[in-house]
Amino acid sequence: MYQLISPQTIFQYFGDDDKEMLQEMIQIILDSNLKDLKDMDELYQAEDFALIKRRCHKAKPSLSYIGAIQTRKILESIEADLENSQEQFKHLLHDIEIIEKELHTFLDSL
Repeated sequence: MYQLISPQTIFQYFGDDDKEMLQEMIQIILDSNLKDLKDMDELYQAEDFALIKRRCHKAKPSLSYIGAIQTRKILESIEADLENSQEQFKHLLHDIEIIEKELHTFLDSL
């Protein structure tokens, strides 16, 4: 059912006894981390590689919390070669689109 996220990992990190807290944590990841990553297009245009690196670094734990290890690896590859990472960024945007849908499906199933 899920291509990039892992409900088991989400429950492992956040627990399954407090659904409201779990929903809040997922919503924070959607509204903050994933939004920041999607908005990096303008940073690439401005060649603000320091801020790109900070956003990628900040988002890595959240991707681990939701089990999106493949996407976390994309962030690591962007961090490793910032100036040549635009192709990786396109892959990241594709993954984020999938992750957003999957997280909404997950939230609806709670």
